[in-house]
Amino acid sequence: MSFLRDFGIHVPNALSAAPFAYDPAHGEWQRTATLINVPAMLVTGVTSMLLYLGTRESVRINNIIVVLKVAIVAIFIVSAVWFVSSANWVTAGNPDGAFIPANVGPGEFGWSGIMRGAAVVFFAYIGFDAVSTAAQEAKNPQRSMPIGILGSLVICTILYVLVGFVITGVIPYDKLNVPDPMAVAIDAIGLRWLAPIIKLGAILGLSSVILVSLLGQTRILYSMAQDELLPSSLASVHSRFCTPHVTTTVTGTIVTIVAGLVPMELIGELVSIGTLLAFAIVCLGVMVLRVTRPEMARPFKTPAVWIVAPAGVVTSIGLMFGLPGDTWLRLAVWLVVGLLIYFFYGMRNNAGADRADQSRGTFLLNARVWWSGAFAR
Repeated sequence: MSFLRDFGIHVPNALSAAPFAYDPAHGEWQRTATLINVPAMLVTGVTSMLLYLGTRESVRINNIIVVLKVAIVAIFIVSAVWFVSSANWVTAGNPDGAFIPANVGPGEFGWSGIMRGAAVVFFAYIGFDAVSTAAQEAKNPQRSMPIGILGSLVICTILYVLVGFVITGVIPYDKLNVPDPMAVAIDAIGLRWLAPIIKLGAILGLSSVILVSLLGQTRILYSMAQDELLPSSLASVHSRFCTPHVTTTVTGTIVTIVAGLVPMELIGELVSIGTLLAFAIVCLGVMVLRVTRPEMARPFKTPAVWIVAPAGVVTSIGLMFGLPGDTWLRLAVWLVVGLLIYFFYGMRNNAGADRADQSRGTFLLNARVWWSGAFAR
């Protein structure tokens, strides 16, 4: 909203946020004076339309967005790094300037704060997983998929670390619990001309995540429908645009409605815990299939799988424990729904496997699809 206000565009408060929000003082969700988040619905609606009209067009737009947002992040780092001061790491709550500030409550600073923060923002890593969901549309997936996933992971990790170093060196860490911390940092160092650019970068970053997430979700549902884990009508491809238009329409409609009614904090927690569970199941499924299906064709094999896969399971589940208890309750509800649909429909209609394929490894991978479909986007 602040970006629009910079250009004299004022959206009424009643139409700029979800109708309820979390009150940390009382530990509960409360009704607000707002009605619906129209800007969020517009962004998700336009993104869904792009995916409906064509994957190639969507990818081109996403490439432009990625170049712009990475350039903006680089501009922020180069501009603000000269103002970094170690004094900002020493605050009233952290007088000794310790690397990890003392814990002041459940999930606030300390190791519990690190775990919760890492778990809540884990949705930012969905893009790496989404690369694999577009494998059907890659020319040489066994080569391009590993390069795309591992290469983007390295680049993004470096950028995340640099931004974290700069922003906490410009502003005391205990003053960064705001919706736009980078804009606050820019204001603090006096480079106000850079604030609109940084806000644009934040918008582009979220838009890119939405685009990639919707792309991955529609392809997951499409693949599930092809294997008859979902009704076959969802596997329809548009005769002109060559896109899975039914899954795109269904997903886009649901996501647009949710974006207008559900707060970002709640969505972030749900997406993160679902993604973490999906990752843990994938790691476990890979190990099971190495034992039960050693003859399966594997164009790309995970190196040191008996180290990497268990580490993936442990770290994913460990991060899940950093999320609030009510998020686990919502996860349990969705798991029950997913299991009921899988056992009463998916398992009996799965055309992608014979009887021998109904092994534990296949079950785990099919279950992973359900968890991804229910949560990860």
